[in-house]
Amino acid sequence: MNTMNNRKISVVTGASGFVGSHLVDLLLEKGNEVRCITRKTSSLKWLENKDVKIFDCGLYDKEGLKQVLDGADYLYHVAGVVKAKKPEGYIKGNVETTKALFETLVELDSQIKRVVIVSSQTACGPSLDGTPVNEETKPHPITNYGRSKLAQEELAKSYMDKFPVSIVRPPAVYGERDTEIFLVFRTFKQGLLTLIGFDDKKLSLVHAADLVNGIYLVATEDAAVGQTYFIGSEKYYGWNEVGDEMAKSFGRNAIRLKLPHSIVYTFAGLAEFFSLFSSKAATFNIEKARDFVQAAWTCDVSKAKKEIGYSQNVSLAEGIKRTIAWYKEMKWF
Repeated sequence: MNTMNNRKISVVTGASGFVGSHLVDLLLEKGNEVRCITRKTSSLKWLENKDVKIFDCGLYDKEGLKQVLDGADYLYHVAGVVKAKKPEGYIKGNVETTKALFETLVELDSQIKRVVIVSSQTACGPSLDGTPVNEETKPHPITNYGRSKLAQEELAKSYMDKFPVSIVRPPAVYGERDTEIFLVFRTFKQGLLTLIGFDDKKLSLVHAADLVNGIYLVATEDAAVGQTYFIGSEKYYGWNEVGDEMAKSFGRNAIRLKLPHSIVYTFAGLAEFFSLFSSKAATFNIEKARDFVQAAWTCDVSKAKKEIGYSQNVSLAEGIKRTIAWYKEMKWF
């Protein structure tokens, strides 16, 4: 008997990105046949020389989606838009794409075993009065991005009567291949750690390896059907603690510069103004500033621990050490 016929078929959107490519690696390790949905313009450097099938149809081509989703056992929807010039850009990239995937599954009369929507803590919002948010916390997104991710979740829930759907809400994610928090590492190596405000803001910070392990558990555990889970660190960190661990790994410290919230908003406003003259949205804008000035972005992972056996395996110290080692190996700095 050909055991290849027993391989689970997993489809990953956003497979060429940071989190998506780590998920692809884990699925291959678990023996899955992996189909990757990319765009024709996507860089495939994290997928090169891997036993995957690439479908460069993007998320708006219904006929292309039918080909990739036909016969699929699992769909991991990781792709999303994190910056846009207008609210409509977030809706198009996060909600309309999700709708296209579900509509395709309906048209295929799919018998899919699980659809996992990778949302974001921003769909729920920051911590309230220093208390970590959990799955029972009333959503209170503070940005257009967060509101679009909440709308994505609501859309996904509307299909729960047709398909076994689960939702994952990660907090801040770091690790090998990341280009966002990488900027913090690079600035630290150059001798500076910028701290927002005069309080030591708290955050949940999950290494990519822990996140994709959590996503896999959400997809494969029966208890997760119809559920939403925060997948993050079990501990909460202050930026000073993050800085201390970076100092250990780099073997040198950095000047810690505290910026008043007003300065952060000023920089954000200027960046947003100059982006008006560019075709691309500003990476740092007023909405990002609103995120940055919050006292805490912490989430409680107790539900995931209890119901699907999730646990944080990569400590902050280990995660920062291996991330820095990878950046050095890749000559990113």
